[in-house]
Amino acid sequence: MSRWQRGGGGTITLTQLLPVPSSWKRLRSLAKSLPHPLLRQRAHAALRRRLRPADLLVVCHGNICRSPFAAALLARPLVAMGIRVESAGFVGPDRPSPRDAVRVAEAWGVDLSTHRSRLLTPQRVRQAELIVVMDPAQGRAICERFGRSPRDILALGDMDPEPLVVRVIRDPVEQGPAAFAESYERIERCVAGLVGALASLPCADATTGDRNP
Repeated sequence: MSRWQRGGGGTITLTQLLPVPSSWKRLRSLAKSLPHPLLRQRAHAALRRRLRPADLLVVCHGNICRSPFAAALLARPLVAMGIRVESAGFVGPDRPSPRDAVRVAEAWGVDLSTHRSRLLTPQRVRQAELIVVMDPAQGRAICERFGRSPRDILALGDMDPEPLVVRVIRDPVEQGPAAFAESYERIERCVAGLVGALASLPCADATTGDRNP
């Protein structure tokens, strides 16, 4: 369905923000060489080794376009599963979503008119049991800056059922309604795959509170 793009704020890229260790370089090189079906299989296999998270954090650069939209779609089914969903970004707290984001999101029944961007903080990162990013570089930055394990990071684009070669969910900011529609359509596909995967995961033992298999 054709429906009507990322939180802006600055031009510094995540790869410029911090150094990339050699281990990350090797993993990134391997990931780039894998066809999308294998990346999707790998993402599903990694999820199957987890328990169902109680807290899920969706992250993009500025938290005004992609991550709040994805969080809204995820929250609809996940709240009923007992999963709390939030979103945040690397820059610019307390900013509204762009007009195009608000207008295009309405086609999915998502209201971004009152959304204000939230900053990615150590507390938010620490609380989240699964962190969903729009760009693998964002996942690397979270691991480096906040000390999270790569196993706690999921690139949402890897859940796309379409045979695409680009892992990044494109940032549509300042690119017009058509770019937002393309980005949001892909997010919708990926969210559906992620929800299905999370629904199949076992819940944590309520008596022990242990959330790691």
